[in-house]
Amino acid sequence: MADLRLGLLLNAVSPAVGGVLVRGEKGTAKSTMVRALAGLLPSITVVGDCRFACDPAAPDPQCPDGTHPDAAPLDRPAQLVELPVGVTEDRIVGSLDLERALAEGVKAYEPGLLARAHRGVLYIDEVNLLQDHVVDLLLDAAAMGRSYVEREGVSVRHAARFLLVGTMNPEEGELRPQLLDRFGLTVEIAATRDPVERADVVRRRLAYDADPAGFARRYEAEERALAERITAARALLPAVELGDAALRQITAVCAAFEVDGLRADIVMARTAVALAAWDGRTAVAEEDVRKAAQLALPHRRRRNPFDAPGLDEEQLDRTLEEHAEQEPEPEGEGEGPDGDGPQGGGPEDDGPDGGGPDGGGGAPEPSSDPGEAPAGESSAQEAPPQIPKPGASRESAPVAADDPYRTRLFKVPGTGKGAQGRRSPAETDGGQTVRSRRPAGQLTRLHLAATLQAAAPHQAARGRTGRALVLRHDDFREQVRQGRESNLVLFVVDASGSMAARQRMTAVKGAVLSLLMDAYQRRDKIGMITFRGAGAELALPPTSSVEVGAARLEQLPTGGRTPLAAGLLRAHEVLRLERLRDPHRRPLLVVVTDGRATGGRAALAEAGQAAGLLAAQGTAAVVLDCESGHVRLGLARTLAGQLGATAVTLDDLRAEGVAALVHAHRPSATTQPRRKAA
Repeated sequence: MADLRLGLLLNAVSPAVGGVLVRGEKGTAKSTMVRALAGLLPSITVVGDCRFACDPAAPDPQCPDGTHPDAAPLDRPAQLVELPVGVTEDRIVGSLDLERALAEGVKAYEPGLLARAHRGVLYIDEVNLLQDHVVDLLLDAAAMGRSYVEREGVSVRHAARFLLVGTMNPEEGELRPQLLDRFGLTVEIAATRDPVERADVVRRRLAYDADPAGFARRYEAEERALAERITAARALLPAVELGDAALRQITAVCAAFEVDGLRADIVMARTAVALAAWDGRTAVAEEDVRKAAQLALPHRRRRNPFDAPGLDEEQLDRTLEEHAEQEPEPEGEGEGPDGDGPQGGGPEDDGPDGGGPDGGGGAPEPSSDPGEAPAGESSAQEAPPQIPKPGASRESAPVAADDPYRTRLFKVPGTGKGAQGRRSPAETDGGQTVRSRRPAGQLTRLHLAATLQAAAPHQAARGRTGRALVLRHDDFREQVRQGRESNLVLFVVDASGSMAARQRMTAVKGAVLSLLMDAYQRRDKIGMITFRGAGAELALPPTSSVEVGAARLEQLPTGGRTPLAAGLLRAHEVLRLERLRDPHRRPLLVVVTDGRATGGRAALAEAGQAAGLLAAQGTAAVVLDCESGHVRLGLARTLAGQLGATAVTLDDLRAEGVAALVHAHRPSATTQPRRKAA
């Protein structure tokens, strides 16, 4: 919470830092902290009659409300604008009345949330759940500092520079890398585990509920002092000097952590300057650089979708020490009289702190004990391996997965109406225009050619005399665009004893991990059911967090009986509930099994009945056949026939690709008849 507080305050001091992304579990007061920032921000001066918060000292020459030559200035608090998860495109950028624009030739424009947030704070709760087309709009505005509305040749643009603050729960999914990089700082928070602190939080919350006004008065003086400190730090900010030594440390740290591009270097520099101003100093110190790295780099150094953001503190300290304040030596003065430096210090001279020539401890001395790790190195390699519990004789410990590999694309045929993604065909807000239709509500995407075509035959009857068309409400047509949607990919994984051979389970986990990575890239939701022993377990409820799915897969133990029917019935129930929650998201079922079921023919018959229930729902399915050995029973392929699906082997997944096979035979979930691949 201290880092979150500091990150928000630094952005209040220097909005150029670029905002804050707050990652944390539910119930940690993320939203409360962000909303509290609004009351601390200094007021801004705006043009009195401008709807776009123009600065009187430098008004926007492209402001839709004009250039304001004689408007009176007005002081008002900075705006905190909240952007809901389900927000529409027109609500963000503003709406343009296309009917009046075409029929009357006037620009009737209503500003959106980006206009309200100009020179203020744009707060997005659950930012990781935003639709892709909304994210695209935010990326454009954040990159260019302007918002654009383009509707069939009619355009409006205005300034949109704002402090971007987002909160998210990583369990519900990750952010697109492009948007993640737009946040200047990131902070990971979690609820305190200290009972005394938790009791204090509960006590304060109850006191606020009992008397909100009285509770606010108790902290009024403290908040006023904090606001005054922000104002003083803003005034000091231009005088803060970023020296060459500090800048060299910043660039060295960014290079050492292999961050992409140069945005990280710039954000770190701005953050370090803001830290110095916040502390009332006019020069950036090494501690400012260290703290700036801890806030600005964790979310920029991810190399794998399944890697959680983080920073190696030892590597950070080592890099800072290596590039500590050392001015370059003039030519000819590199050696002192004793050959060890300009002051002639010998090998015993360990620097100002006695810990090495750079004052930071230097390299650790090699240990005489071959079993002793050097100081500062992680002791994780020395940890004893985990031993299964004595009572778990029939359960194998989790095995590691093979390295993930690229898989071919899955597609669900037909045209859906789900959330935008990168998998199956769907009607979306973006994509290619495929046809036109009468608008059901407000016209937002005008299909100009179709509108003119509809109006043209009636011009004589309507008494047209001039060049302008005579338009009626029924003439207008809107575009129908086809893009791609995301799907719900539900994995049903056999973790029974028949799958427990170490080499085979390693390959199976590698295949599922590869499909999980593909789902991450396609912006899908995923879920995971495992069955073993006495029944089936929903190991991962449907979520957008593929990272959590990968972690659950790695921890998956194997062993015991094979309740195949229970796994399929659990999948049927999960999909039924998901259809109620999100009826537009089409599912894709991936069953990972060798097809065996404990209980002989009766158990296989039960599994066939459960598969029939899924097939009756029109559920798209693929069976990943994990049977191995010279003698194969073909039970997985029999199950695929009962599901109306295709069975593919692990080799098929890697070489031919499940996606091509699925696309070749997969029926529509609603209208197309099921058919098997040749």
